[in-house]
Amino acid sequence: MAETTTAEVMAELAALEDPKARAVNERHGDDHGVNLSKLRALAKRLKTQQELACRLWETGDTAARLLAILICRPKAFERDELDVMVRQARAPKVHDWLVNYVVKKNPHSEELRVAWSADPDPVVASAGWALTTERVAKKPAGLDLAGLLDVIEAEMKDAPDRLQWAMNHCLARIGIEHAEHRARAIAIGERLEVLKDYPTSPGCTSPFAPTWITEMVSRQQDKTVA
Repeated sequence: MAETTTAEVMAELAALEDPKARAVNERHGDDHGVNLSKLRALAKRLKTQQELACRLWETGDTAARLLAILICRPKAFERDELDVMVRQARAPKVHDWLVNYVVKKNPHSEELRVAWSADPDPVVASAGWALTTERVAKKPAGLDLAGLLDVIEAEMKDAPDRLQWAMNHCLARIGIEHAEHRARAIAIGERLEVLKDYPTSPGCTSPFAPTWITEMVSRQQDKTVA
């Protein structure tokens, strides 16, 4: 089987470009026009190709980077490579996928979580907080949850949007998963009022932490009763 070239893939991505999809994506800060279902179908056909993934990432093209994330081997990246990549990932979708699909599965994730959380770049810091939220939910042992709440209480209100969103997610997850910190998490959310007026579609849970926590805990309790 002949090796797939970067040029061939870029041509395929160009053919998938949809002006309507681009218009929707650009409203969310993502500068690409490829339907994500079609992008995933292309990734499924290409399968895992680490070298191709690295070449696609180097193009700097948002759609190419999303595809690279889908066809890479998450555990193959060194710590410094991921540090560079997260600083290059300015499009929100690329940043989100990189953290969730690659960094979380990489053996350096904990080291990066600690380093990124304290980074002066708010986008990089938001990646650290996303990794912390994952630990709050799945591996909380060793985390200073009260200390995290202290930082959130002091810094979330004035944090830039992406970092504020990540801290708010962590606040909600602490309240949902850890009953001993729930009252304080809700109180912090109520006092800071971050995302209180965020528009929420019918049937979706508000990202306002007190509402989010109450709703998810209620669902968990309903499941337990059932």
